[in-house]
Amino acid sequence: MQPTPTDIKLRTESKVLEITFDDGSTFSYTFEYLRVHSPSAEVVGHGPGQETLQTGKEHVGITGIDPVGHYAIRLVFDDGHDTGLYSWTYLHELGRNMEANWKRYLDRLAAAGYAREKPE
Repeated sequence: MQPTPTDIKLRTESKVLEITFDDGSTFSYTFEYLRVHSPSAEVVGHGPGQETLQTGKEHVGITGIDPVGHYAIRLVFDDGHDTGLYSWTYLHELGRNMEANWKRYLDRLAAAGYAREKPE
């Protein structure tokens, strides 16, 4: 059964999106984490090996959340990105796998020689 949010809180000052699901889990996603893991074609490409490493997203903000049916939201980022549809299942997976996803992202940045700025 697909997890469904029971509560979504956008915390613009701390740049965190907090989602509570009907299975009792609650995840706090930084805006940067959501932006660099966008399910959009711009980020993941159109097939395996076409991913684009997202850099310079340390200070990104979210300016809007648009519902998409009963299965997803579209996040509007202040860098102009707004094409990723975050399904409930994808958001739940991002929350469950946050530590491993973030480590993999930081490793990819390091391999690319990108020195990440500290978020505000």
